Amino acid sequence: MVARNRFSISQTVLVIVVTLFSLACLFPFLMVIAGSLSTENDIVNYGYTLIPKHITFDSYRILLLGSNRIVDAYGISILVTVVGTALSIIVNGMGGYVMARRSFRYRNVLSIYVIITMLFSGGLVPWYIICVRYLDLKDTLWAMILPPLANAFNMFLIRNFMQGIPEDLYESAKMDGASEYRIFFRLIVPLSVPVLATVGLFVALGYWNDWFLGLMFIDKQELQPLQLLLRTLVSNVEFLKSSSNAAAMRQISATIPSESIKMALTVITIGPIVFLYPFVQRYFVKGLMVGAVKG
Repeated sequence: MVARNRFSISQTVLVIVVTLFSLACLFPFLMVIAGSLSTENDIVNYGYTLIPKHITFDSYRILLLGSNRIVDAYGISILVTVVGTALSIIVNGMGGYVMARRSFRYRNVLSIYVIITMLFSGGLVPWYIICVRYLDLKDTLWAMILPPLANAFNMFLIRNFMQGIPEDLYESAKMDGASEYRIFFRLIVPLSVPVLATVGLFVALGYWNDWFLGLMFIDKQELQPLQLLLRTLVSNVEFLKSSSNAAAMRQISATIPSESIKMALTVITIGPIVFLYPFVQRYFVKGLMVGAVKG
């Protein structure tokens, strides 16, 4: 009876701590939403609050003035994220699978080669020259997909998880006449869903939030991803706010809700990731912990 009471008390305390932590994580997100609905004067005078003092949709109205470009950029970002995530899972999964196979003679050599890419880099200029001159990625969607496709950290995360799969499964599949591709796609991938879902979330976040590759390789406006477009909008707003030499510029900059526009941009860009996370949340902790500890 005493042990049961202790357990119930400890469980109650744990629930309270987790609830408070969850509210603490939710608190900034609610402030961002409130900031996007607040007037510029309220943000300047009172700072960011959970409840807007005067609700306004001016920031969203300003963003809707370029709604066609935002919708197109949304489509580009979604396409790049979906295609890039799928290809990255396949490439990193195959790399991790090869390094996890004990029967592969050169798996240690391959592992050292992958580790070297984590420690050393050729530099920005050679990387840019290879992508533009030799791979001809300038002004193409592949410029935002191929450069971050293979990731050494993700490969090792997948490798460590796959090393926990019994070797007998490989041998049984080999005896049944299965090829390496069949073993990987029909046997290993279903068993590795937790770590693949975890890596997929990491990769999807990287593709969705990336603006640097678009800045480096994309000049055509119709191919700009959402993050690059929004970065450009914020830069333009900051330029108008700082251009106080002329009276016209001062009048224009005074009417632009720059702070609430930033919050509205955050709300617009964070939406897909918020909806994606619940689908992979159940795999996240298991895939990350097993992949990081085993091996």
